Amino acid sequence: MMVRRTRTRERNDIGRGVREAEVLRQVEEWLTVRHIWHMRCNNSAGKAQSGQFMRSFTCNGHAVSGVSDIYAVKDGISIWIECKRPVGGRLSDGQRNFLDAMNRNGAVGIVVNGIESLESQLKDAGVI
Repeated sequence: MMVRRTRTRERNDIGRGVREAEVLRQVEEWLTVRHIWHMRCNNSAGKAQSGQFMRSFTCNGHAVSGVSDIYAVKDGISIWIECKRPVGGRLSDGQRNFLDAMNRNGAVGIVVNGIESLESQLKDAGVI
């Protein structure tokens, strides 16, 4: 019996790396296993008043650009986690600005491309 490969597996086989969704799933699983409270911050898509199409997180009726994929809290420390694929994942200006604002204001804002980078950055920040 022949096993048919999925498109995702074929992409991985030719060296393009894992998808961002897989990194996100791994991070959420890691947080769950360690009993670290977290939530997924889903973005919505729509048109701004200018007519420009944009993706944003809505809070109190206001669009916030660049909100990270996951918000977590451990021992009173707010953690914002942006997940990117290991190869070719890039931050948008909005994501960079959001993480910079979180770090300036006492939260931990990190970009991860897998479990190793997650653990390393959380250790460096003194969270774990």
